[in-house]
Amino acid sequence: MWACRLMQRTDFAYENIRWQPKDCQMEEFEASKFLRRMQDKTIAFIGDSLGRQQFQSLMCMATGGEESPDIKDVGKEYGLVKAHGAIRPDGWAYRFPSTNTTILYYWSACLCDLEPLNVTNPTTEYAMHLDRPPAFLRQYFHKFDVLVLNTGHHWNRGKVQANRWVMHVGGVPNTNRKIAEIAGAKNFTIHSIVSWVNSQLPEHPHLKAFYRSISPRHFVNGDWNTGGSCDNTTPMSIGKEVLQDVSSDYSAGSAVKGTGVKLLDITAISQLRDEGHISRYSIRATNGGQDCLHWCLPGVPDTWNEILFAQI
Repeated sequence: MWACRLMQRTDFAYENIRWQPKDCQMEEFEASKFLRRMQDKTIAFIGDSLGRQQFQSLMCMATGGEESPDIKDVGKEYGLVKAHGAIRPDGWAYRFPSTNTTILYYWSACLCDLEPLNVTNPTTEYAMHLDRPPAFLRQYFHKFDVLVLNTGHHWNRGKVQANRWVMHVGGVPNTNRKIAEIAGAKNFTIHSIVSWVNSQLPEHPHLKAFYRSISPRHFVNGDWNTGGSCDNTTPMSIGKEVLQDVSSDYSAGSAVKGTGVKLLDITAISQLRDEGHISRYSIRATNGGQDCLHWCLPGVPDTWNEILFAQI
C-alpha cells in the first residue's frame, strides 16, 4: 500500500538520497549483517501507523523486498491474530529461521493502556490510562532485545472523541486540567512510558530501548481533511542540512533525558523530505485527500532504520 512505484507516480529521485552524518561514516545497512547482529534476538516496534511504516520498511530491507517461503509468520506466539470481524490483526511478527531473528510490530496509537469500561457494551468508552504502558508491552517486554516506541499523530481532540477514549491517571478519570489538554496528555504519556521502560532496564540489561521522535507532516494550504497537499517532487527543496543539536520533538527529547532509553531522532532530517510522501499517488488514485503524513516505500523510513541499525 506504500509502494509508490505501483502507483501513478512517475518521479523516483527521492529514492536515491542518502543521509550523511557530519564528520563520520554511517555503516551501510546490509541485510545479512543486520540478521547476523540480531541472531537469536527480537526487535519490536510499538506505536502508530508511522511505527508500522518503520516496521514494514525494515522487513523490506531485511528481505530485499522479496517474499520468501522460509520466513515464518509467528504472530500467534504474541497473540497477533486477526480477531473476528477485524480488518487486520493488532500487529505482525515474522521470524528469519537462518538466524532466529524476529521482527514484530504492535499497533498502539496512543502508546498507553486502553481498557474497555464495559466489556458487554459494543459502544463502550475506553479508559485511556496515560500513566500505564500498553498491556502488550508489559506482557512481552522480557522477550525483546531491541524496542522502538513512538506515538504522536493520534493525539488530537477528534481522534480521542471518535475512539471514545476517556483519560485516566492513577486508575481513575483524570481531573488535572493541565493533563486534560491534548498536548499535556501526550507529553505526560510519553514521559510516563519512557520512565516505565527505564525502570525495567536494570532487570533486562540485554535490552536496547529507543523512543523515536515524531515523523513530520507536510500539508500545505489545508489539512488532511480540508484539501491540504504536498505536491512538491524536488528533493530537499526546503533545505539540505540539519544544523541543530537538540531535537525538534521537545517531548521526546525531554522524556529520554537522564534515562537509559535512547532517542531515535528522525524529526529534523525527515522535515527536509517533503517530496517523499504518498501525496496524491494512492493505489486507488481517487481525488480524495492527499496523504502528506505517510511515506513512499522505499523512502524516508529506510533512513530511520539505517540510523537505528548504526546505533544497535
